[in-house]
Amino acid sequence: MSSLSRELVFLILQFLEEEKFKESVHKLEKESGFFFNMKYFEEKVQAGDWDEVEKYLSGFTKVDDNRYSMKIFFEIRKQKYLEALDRQDKAKAVDILVNDLKVFSTFNEELFKEITQLLTLSNFRENEQLSKYGDTKTARGIMLIELKKLIEANPLFRDKLAFPTLKSSRLRTLINQSLNWQHQLCKNPRANPDIKTLFTDHTCSPPNACILCIAWNTQCMMLTSLSVLKHPRTPPTPGMVDYQNPDHEQLMKRLRPAPSAEEVTYSSSRHQTWSLDDLPRTVAVSLHQGSTVISMDFHPSHQTLLLVGSSNGEITLWELAMRDRLVSKPFKIWDMAACSLPFQASIVKDVPISVSRVAWSPDGNYVGVAFTKHLIQLYSYAGSNDLRQHSQIDAHVGAVNDLAFAYPNKLLCVVTCGDDKLIKVWELSGRKLFNFEGHEAPVYSICPHHKENIQFIFSTAIDGKIKAWLYDTMGSRVDYDAPGHWCTTMLYSADGSRLFSCGTSKDGDSFLVEWNESEGTIKRTYAGFRKKSNGVVQFDTTQNHFLAVGEDSQIKFWDMDNVNILTSTDAEGGLPNLPRLRFSKEGNLLAVTTADNGFKILANAIGLRSLRAVENPPFEAHSYLLVHGYLLLLSQVKRTRVVRLLYTNSAVGLLALGSNGVQKLWKWHRNEQNPSGKATASAVPQHWLPSSGLLMANDVAGVNLEEAVPCIALSKNDSYVMSATGGKISLFNMMTFKVMTTFMSPPPASTFLAFHPQDNNIIAIGTEDSTIHIYNVRVDEVKSKLKGHQKRITGLAFSTSLNILVSSGADAQLCVWSIDTWEKRKSVTIHIPAGKTPTGDTRVQFNADQVRMLVVHETQLAIYDASKMERIRQWTPQDALSAPISCAVYSCNSQLVFATFCDGNIGVFDADTLRLRCYIAPSTYLSPSVLNGSQTVYPHVVAAHPLEPNQFAIGLTDGSVKVMEPSESEGKWGVSPPVDNGILNSRTTSSSTSNHTPDQLQR
Repeated sequence: MSSLSRELVFLILQFLEEEKFKESVHKLEKESGFFFNMKYFEEKVQAGDWDEVEKYLSGFTKVDDNRYSMKIFFEIRKQKYLEALDRQDKAKAVDILVNDLKVFSTFNEELFKEITQLLTLSNFRENEQLSKYGDTKTARGIMLIELKKLIEANPLFRDKLAFPTLKSSRLRTLINQSLNWQHQLCKNPRANPDIKTLFTDHTCSPPNACILCIAWNTQCMMLTSLSVLKHPRTPPTPGMVDYQNPDHEQLMKRLRPAPSAEEVTYSSSRHQTWSLDDLPRTVAVSLHQGSTVISMDFHPSHQTLLLVGSSNGEITLWELAMRDRLVSKPFKIWDMAACSLPFQASIVKDVPISVSRVAWSPDGNYVGVAFTKHLIQLYSYAGSNDLRQHSQIDAHVGAVNDLAFAYPNKLLCVVTCGDDKLIKVWELSGRKLFNFEGHEAPVYSICPHHKENIQFIFSTAIDGKIKAWLYDTMGSRVDYDAPGHWCTTMLYSADGSRLFSCGTSKDGDSFLVEWNESEGTIKRTYAGFRKKSNGVVQFDTTQNHFLAVGEDSQIKFWDMDNVNILTSTDAEGGLPNLPRLRFSKEGNLLAVTTADNGFKILANAIGLRSLRAVENPPFEAHSYLLVHGYLLLLSQVKRTRVVRLLYTNSAVGLLALGSNGVQKLWKWHRNEQNPSGKATASAVPQHWLPSSGLLMANDVAGVNLEEAVPCIALSKNDSYVMSATGGKISLFNMMTFKVMTTFMSPPPASTFLAFHPQDNNIIAIGTEDSTIHIYNVRVDEVKSKLKGHQKRITGLAFSTSLNILVSSGADAQLCVWSIDTWEKRKSVTIHIPAGKTPTGDTRVQFNADQVRMLVVHETQLAIYDASKMERIRQWTPQDALSAPISCAVYSCNSQLVFATFCDGNIGVFDADTLRLRCYIAPSTYLSPSVLNGSQTVYPHVVAAHPLEPNQFAIGLTDGSVKVMEPSESEGKWGVSPPVDNGILNSRTTSSSTSNHTPDQLQR
């Protein structure tokens, strides 16, 4: 079958799944053999539907295909046999033995005989190997784990376990594109084409024929289903659609209700599972705002940042984990002269002005605030407490009831509605783009949304009317009645596939419903409201699965697919009768208002971890110590050493790996204090976590952390990081912290990692058994295995100019490998000073010239010419710097070498001569309590800033991370040494390598 035919099968599978043709989906999966639905297979195994299990498997493999397949079928039939014995159904057991298990006797006759003997036992658990067999459910679960491993290892299932990434309703989209193309070929194309069948090509009927838009199931509630409107309304400017206009051309395309244009995978959407534990119901934080909370919104990517608007007109930005009020902005008119005369007149009446709505822009860079009189105010947000005035707009006459951000024509805009019965669209600068008229009552709420490239707005008014608008002058496309005929709010599920509304009637009856967009009718009405309300209930959606409503001093939750209430919580009491609520983007946190002018944060397990991670992060970076002109950024981790440390290549972050296998990331933000946004010791970075609250944690199951050798490498574009701590190598996405893949399970354990400089898919992996694996991530295959060391690999460095890979080992050997052939070119032993043993790690790093190379061992610093593998310079610990070297690196311009020592000293060397420019004593950056403690604290690792040659960071054995720069008055470390006289091994003291005395050199 051709690749296109294969892809068509996937499109049909997606269509069948979306239309709920469950049996047909699995029959086509089996008959085509293109996609093995592991979730369906698990369900059938757990249900004990053995006939269907084998029938489904038969579409992909047979018993005798290979050893994996044979094992799969054997485990299934053995389980079926044991269950029959457990039921004391000996007749069925004999039938299974003869018809199902006998086929395996030719491969293992002894095993078959042993299985047969189980018939003679009153309880097969008398057999020693089956003595731990539990109940049926547990046994099936254990077997299922084994089956999944066998299926994943079976080459016949390769590329069949993951469904391709498709936009939702892809087959419909292709059909509608075809229809649209056919329509453009019509001699007399009409605005609302009469498309009644797919069996023949479309042509428009004569001009005088009846016009009815019936594109095959592509009707959109707000655009094309004019025939099903309860109260059809003729647009104020009727006429033919000009198909030369790209906006109107898009109007006719692919408008079926479906998820938004975000990428989704077939397998994840259809296999989603959930439990009550997914709901944030545990009270994690209680905070006092000081005035009644009216509106709340979580930052779209930093889930512990909450924006709050109050009845006194104040807005506040909270860092929830720190319980910290980052910034508060009381209501203030920024420019009275620019306000309209009606507003200026109304403000004189001294009526309090309240916030009616606060909202983050989708990118988190702007904040919008709507007020109960005329105004909206926009702020720009650059991080931390940096909230700046951006623009003020006199938007409506009377109250501004709602505000939302949208992207019409890919331009970030603000949509507002108000008591003047209007909906307006504004540029962020304050210029008005659209003014929508048509409501006959004050507009209560708005809901901007998009379907593929079609942008539109739902609006609701206090007379219960629902209308929909495109960003044009054609007027409202629909006119519906909301349940209750009063105040209603509309929201889409997170993936944009389902539309809900919630509101209350004037009599106090509340309604929560799901809409059928294609027909403009109510699809589902949810039950669970217990009494009449004195106001309007508020609701929110989360995780594409749950609805939440604040009512009766509780938060009530529904499963979107079930009309009955799922559960409820009173959040430990103190909620008002109609609490307001807001989910974080990922749905792990829920903010709810309290009756005492405050709010609470409810969390699930993930939410609790994210709050605690920020509240007390293992590598927290938030306090400063200024000593002798050095600004040091402190962070403390108890019982965890910093074992690897990297700057991001963009220089905006610092990544640390702890001895517990957990990685932490700090990011610097652009602000007035740090206009470049790069890493600096003069500004506080933020401990950064994705909105999910995930931690980057290596697989350390069964690993002895005291003996593990950690390793880490960052891709050139900072998009992912690869690391290991004695276990499998994990590849993390740096934006989401999710594990993209794991590979290279020990033994042997990985000890050093390096990306190929020209191909991020190629990785050099040093191991504890002294070999180097050249691994291709894309194809999950070891391309070459390099052997030449006697002990574990401790360093790897590529040179693009020499086209070589240099490796170093705990055997004090340096090996040179050709990148083209991976053959060993040469090996040398580093020169160990007299009286020292060649033990410990040896590290290598290329100079910026890609020829010279820094070699670091606890006994020395050395510079080699890698083209000849000859040593040019060597420095050995001496005088004030006599302790073993713990780590050393080149500065970003390769003019300096930063070296750390096991007694806490730090040396800054000239990279050409290896002469000491200055050294930093531990008393400079360690507190007296640390210096006088029982444990010696010293820098275990050092990292050089990728752009600033005088900045470096150190990771210490007590878990602290410090960023170091020279004082502004000096601007650089020490002074340049005298011209070198060519001596190979300069064992001069600190005082004789420059014009400074040792006291002057000490920092």
